[in-house]
Amino acid sequence: MKNTQALAAVVSSVGLLVFQADAAFAQQKPSPAAQAALPPHATEVEEDALKALRRMGAYLDTLKTFGLTANTSLEVVTVDGQRLQLDGVTTYKVRRPNGFVINMKSDIKNRTFVYDGKHFTVYAPELKYYATVDAPPTNIATLDKIYDKFGISLPLEDLFHWNNGENREAKLISGFVVGPATIDGVATDHYAFREEGMDWQIWIAKGDKPLPKKLVIIDRTDESAPTYIARLSWVENPPLTQQDFAFSPGSDAKPIKFMAAR
Repeated sequence: MKNTQALAAVVSSVGLLVFQADAAFAQQKPSPAAQAALPPHATEVEEDALKALRRMGAYLDTLKTFGLTANTSLEVVTVDGQRLQLDGVTTYKVRRPNGFVINMKSDIKNRTFVYDGKHFTVYAPELKYYATVDAPPTNIATLDKIYDKFGISLPLEDLFHWNNGENREAKLISGFVVGPATIDGVATDHYAFREEGMDWQIWIAKGDKPLPKKLVIIDRTDESAPTYIARLSWVENPPLTQQDFAFSPGSDAKPIKFMAAR
């Protein structure tokens, strides 16, 4: 999952992504069956867990447009060992195959990412700077380009890649069904997965609209195990026009250039 890279980028510059989570919805205790699947050297991926990911990905792929609000939280540890939780909200407007606007807002840092089908722009409204670059003709190609060329990995960009099932499944070391759970009043099924250097969990809505409702990513390459949590609220197929993806900077905003990743 490229979210591993996104989490690492967040940890290396605290405040780039800031999120909100509700401690009252802490991870539920696994059932005895799930606990039996938890040994540290587990190497099995349950077929039911794989089927759930495939079904969710297939449904996400049917959405021609969507709106999303992610109330998210990043838990990090200071150099003296104190754990901190940084909160904020990220909103999305997405059009397939070629448009998105992502707004990240927090008390630490605000950023807007805009792709109109031809150009990709990063805007820092409080700093009054923006940078624009020519972009490929699809969302996925644009995400790949800005990461490869500029080292920019956008929050929850895996939502654009879920249908790339074979590559994702090949990375899984283990995966299992934890059990049912209710997230923000929605009945879901809870799944846990492990990849190289990362554990992640996902809560998928039951029924004929298997949307992800919560995501947790734990970076196991760091002893402090920084943790990213996102609670997701969806609007399916909202009416969006080209104007929704037009970038219009403030009158006092100044253009700057992207720097290539080292």
